[in-house]
Amino acid sequence: MPWDIDTIIKAVGYPGLFAVIFAETGLLIGFFLPGDTLLIAAGVLAQRGQLDIALVIAVTIAGAIAGDATGYVIGRRAGPLLFQKEEGRFFPKKRLLQAKRFFDKHGGKTIFVARFIGYVRTAAPTVAGAAEMSAPGFFTYNVAGGVAWVFALALGSYYAGGLVQNLERGALILFGGAAVLALIPVGWHFYHKWRGRKSEQMQSAQETRQ
Repeated sequence: MPWDIDTIIKAVGYPGLFAVIFAETGLLIGFFLPGDTLLIAAGVLAQRGQLDIALVIAVTIAGAIAGDATGYVIGRRAGPLLFQKEEGRFFPKKRLLQAKRFFDKHGGKTIFVARFIGYVRTAAPTVAGAAEMSAPGFFTYNVAGGVAWVFALALGSYYAGGLVQNLERGALILFGGAAVLALIPVGWHFYHKWRGRKSEQMQSAQETRQ
């Protein structure tokens, strides 16, 4: 790995975990932050007794929810201006546009699903705010997504951590396993979308025959 994530987490502690997750999920400059990797590594360290898993889960869920809420407020207040802003080093406009296309296609569920898709996670709440998604609807998806994301990655790697002796060597294995868990709700969402389209096609075919 290009950095010693083990040492970094120990150095920044729980406030650092909160700050990184908050920035990666709520601030548009957070595209480059390793939210997924951080959650997985924190879960492994907690399994080894170097962190408290309850505190890891509490601070990262709080960071995820607060981050998305901040992104939503930014979108409500400055959404149109953000889409006019030129591409910059710390502001990849293409990510914002990718998130907008995803939101246009999937609606409010994007806030939940985007937690597990790195390239839309950071921009999704800002896009939702700019699109004037209702606050109660956003809050529901925000909380559900934040809890599911942290539990899938941090808690999943906590229980899997005992199988790996070296964090650096085992990070890819843990990431792969946690990613499979994280993709379950995404797959479930698209499965229902697919079933809905098939049902509509069958109904249309029946109406045509009649």
